[in-house]
Amino acid sequence: MAESLFADLLLNLVVIGVSFLALNWASNLAITNALKVSTISQLGKTSVGFTLIAMSTTLPELTVAVIAATTDGAALSVGNVLGSNIFNISGIIGLSALLIYLRPRKNKNEKRTELNVIPNLAKSELNNIHFGLFISSVVPMILIYIATATWAVGLILLFIFSGYMYSMSKVRLPSESGEVTPEEKKKLKRYIAFTIGGALGVVASANFLVDSAVAIAESVGVPQTVIGATIIAFGTSLPELTVSLKSVLRGHSDLAFGNLIGASFINTTLILGITFFVPQLVGQPLIMNMNIFQNLVIFSIIVNLFFWYFLSREKIGWKEGAIFLFIYMLFLATTLGFINPTSAVA
Repeated sequence: MAESLFADLLLNLVVIGVSFLALNWASNLAITNALKVSTISQLGKTSVGFTLIAMSTTLPELTVAVIAATTDGAALSVGNVLGSNIFNISGIIGLSALLIYLRPRKNKNEKRTELNVIPNLAKSELNNIHFGLFISSVVPMILIYIATATWAVGLILLFIFSGYMYSMSKVRLPSESGEVTPEEKKKLKRYIAFTIGGALGVVASANFLVDSAVAIAESVGVPQTVIGATIIAFGTSLPELTVSLKSVLRGHSDLAFGNLIGASFINTTLILGITFFVPQLVGQPLIMNMNIFQNLVIFSIIVNLFFWYFLSREKIGWKEGAIFLFIYMLFLATTLGFINPTSAVA
C-alpha cells in the first residue's frame, strides 16, 4: 500500500516537472508568434493580447462555464470568473511588478525605484484597457444591484462581447518596424496558428499540472473545499499567469496587460453570458441570487479601483505591486475563513 502511494506521488511529481517545462516552451511559442501577429496585422500588442491570447488562455474558465451551465452548477462558474478576475489583476500584476524590481539589472545606472510595469500605449490600446476594466468593474456591481441574474442578462453580456470584439478588429496601428513585406503577410495565418497553438499548449500543460497537484493534495488529506479554493482556482488562471509573467520579463508589458484585461473582459462578458444564457437553451431557466457573491464583488471593485488609480498615475512599481499582493492575500484569507469581515466590523 505504502509503495503504491509512493509510486503515485513520484509519478505526479514527474508530471508536474514535465508540465512546468511544457508551460515554459508553450508560453515562449505563444509570445514570440503573437509579437509577429501584432507587427503584420498592425493590431498592436495590447489588442493581440486582448483578443487572440486572452481568448485562448480563458479556455479553462470557458470549459467550467459550459459544464456548469448544463449541469446546474452556474454558481461555480460565477465564483470562478470573479475569483479569476481578482487574481488576474492583483495577483499577476502585483507579482510582475515585484519580479521586475528584484531581477538583476542589465543597466547598472538603472534605478530600481523607477522601474514601471505600465507600458507606453497608443490611444486605441489604452482605450482597450480602460473599456475592458470598466466592463469588468461595472457588470459585477450591476449584478449585485439587481440581485438576480437571468437569461436576459446573459444575452446582453454576449452582445457586449461580440460588439466590442468586432469593433476592435477594425482598428489598426502604424507598424513599428516600417512597411511589412508581402512575404511576411503570407505568413500571418501561420503565426496566428502558432500563437493559438502555444496558448493551447499552456492551457493543456496547466491542466496536467493542476490535476497532479490535486492528486497529491488529496493523498495527504487536504480537504476538497481547500483544494477548490486554492489549487483549482489558481489553476484556471495559470495560463494567464504564465504568459503574462513571461511577457513582462521579456519586456512586452503591453502584451501582458492586453492578455490580463482581455481575460477579465472575456470572463465578465462571454463566460458569464454563457453561464446565464445557456441554461435557457437547454430547458433549465436560471434565476441566480447574486448576493451570495458579495464578498467576491467587493474585492473585485477594490482591485479595479486601485488599478484605475495606478493607471491614472502611470506607475506600477514594487510598492504598487506589494499593495496588489496584500489585497490578494486579504482576499484569500476572507475566502478561506481565516478572517471574518462581519465579526471584524461587529
